[in-house]
Amino acid sequence: MNALMEMFGDLNFTVLGFPCNQFGLQSPEVNHETLNILKYVRPGGGFVPKFPVFGKVEVNGLNEEPLFTYLKESLPFVNPVIGDMKKFYWSPIKVNDIRWNFEKFLITWLLSIPVLLYYLLIEFTLTIELLMRVALWIGG
Repeated sequence: MNALMEMFGDLNFTVLGFPCNQFGLQSPEVNHETLNILKYVRPGGGFVPKFPVFGKVEVNGLNEEPLFTYLKESLPFVNPVIGDMKKFYWSPIKVNDIRWNFEKFLITWLLSIPVLLYYLLIEFTLTIELLMRVALWIGG
């Protein structure tokens, strides 16, 4: 995500980070620990995000943030396989739920709608680069 900020940060583009502990309980830290976890543990190596990182949210289930409800209802789901239910920590499980923390949303305000939901198996950075170039071309 830092690479995207370096490529497009000066072009009215930003990445927003929303930590979530609903995927294998891999983010048990509390909000004030998040930046240190990123810097020293995962991904570690002194990583400092070049984008805003918000407090922990739920992206699925009864307590999901309204933003993620809207995004999921606005776009088709990208992964028809639900996966290992033992690693999901929310209820109810729906077909358009975010399956894992690799799924990303691209929102463009040129069209005033979210335009893309992406899964990491697809080359996200290159696709975003192409879409940003198209958006800049359309926007003049």
